[in-house]
Amino acid sequence: MKRFSAFPVLTLGLVFLSTAASAATFKVDPDHTTVSFKIRHLFSQVQGEFTEFEGAFDYDAAKPEAWKANGTIKAASINTRVPERDKHLRSADFFDAEKFPTITFKSAKFTDVTAEHAKMEGALAIHGVEKPVTLDVEIHGVGKDPWGNVRAGFTAKTTIDRRDFGLKWNEALETGKFLVGDEVVITLEVEGIQQ
Repeated sequence: MKRFSAFPVLTLGLVFLSTAASAATFKVDPDHTTVSFKIRHLFSQVQGEFTEFEGAFDYDAAKPEAWKANGTIKAASINTRVPERDKHLRSADFFDAEKFPTITFKSAKFTDVTAEHAKMEGALAIHGVEKPVTLDVEIHGVGKDPWGNVRAGFTAKTTIDRRDFGLKWNEALETGKFLVGDEVVITLEVEGIQQ
């Protein structure tokens, strides 16, 4: 398990593809997968990631109607490279990681499928709240690595409103705006190993 984002998607999510019973099953390789996000802080974008996660997907390029995917992130593994900020993000003001230790995603269906792209619809659960999300997926292909393992890779992106998941903490500024943005851009760089 690596070190799985959403401020999410989360993702969040996040993250992962599959097919029917005859399709190959892949386990997400945490050493070659990144669950990252960015969100506005004042006048710039803060980026971060979740470092502990796991996931799986079944994938057969010829059977997109059977693809599916799932993933679980450890909320407390959030890392924005600022320890005090990460502590605040784990607190009840945001993820409340002690009460809601995991962020989960489960696919429902795939649409708009081409050889290189697809849309993945599914359920993302953060902070005890589950909402439908759609991720834009880039399909990078399947092949063997130098050690004979069959690998598949994808990039998946989505944007969520953190308030939809109960992450509402903020502070008003003298300009009339707020300290933290509401939109969170989630990017998943996923590589899986066939089981």
